[in-house]
Parts: sequence; C-alpha cells; structure tokens
Amino acid sequence: MPLFETFSLLALGALAWLWLDSLKAREAGMREARAACAEEGLQLLDDTVAIRSLRLARDDAGRLRLQRTYVFEYSDSGDDRRQGGVTLLGHDVVLVRLRAQLTLVAGGTHERH
Repeated sequence: MPLFETFSLLALGALAWLWLDSLKAREAGMREARAACAEEGLQLLDDTVAIRSLRLARDDAGRLRLQRTYVFEYSDSGDDRRQGGVTLLGHDVVLVRLRAQLTLVAGGTHERH
C-alpha cells in the first residue's frame, strides 16, 4: 500500500476515533448538567450542551488526556437564561459550574464549595 494511502487511512481512523470519543464525552457532560440542575432545582434549557474548548491536559497520574469544556443554559425562575459549564478530563467530569458557585465532582457526587 502506498505511503499516502496509509497516512490517509490513519488520519481517517484518528478522526473517527475523535468523533466517537467526543460523542461519549458529550453524553457524560449532558448527564452531569442534568443531574446538577435537578439537584439545585433548576431547569436545563434546550436540553443540550455545546463545546466551548478542547485541549490536551494531564490527569493526576500525569497522562495526557483530552480536556473538554461544555456550556449549557439553565433557568432558576423560568423567566431568565443563565450559563453554566461542565469540564471533563477524558470522560471524567472534574468541574460543574452553576450560578456563581463551583461544584467539584468526585465519584459522581456533587460537593458544594
């Protein structure tokens, strides 16, 4: 197989992996946004999250992983729109931002700080 075709197939495979991995991460972010809004008695608007940033970051073990930050909108009264955010390192949620407070996530539980 010529070198160009080999690199093309590798690039296509990498793009397919990134796309599938991003879908899984987006679902994890969406679940966490729903859970955080439900816990705080807020209404998640548009039932979606949107990617704000994608970058490489190191986890606690020093491995490079993709860090994704998603934003979403919620309402506390039904008459307003506020913006929140979810940050994932790989598929692990590390930060949920609602209102003016930060919620640290450890093992799927919310802790207010």
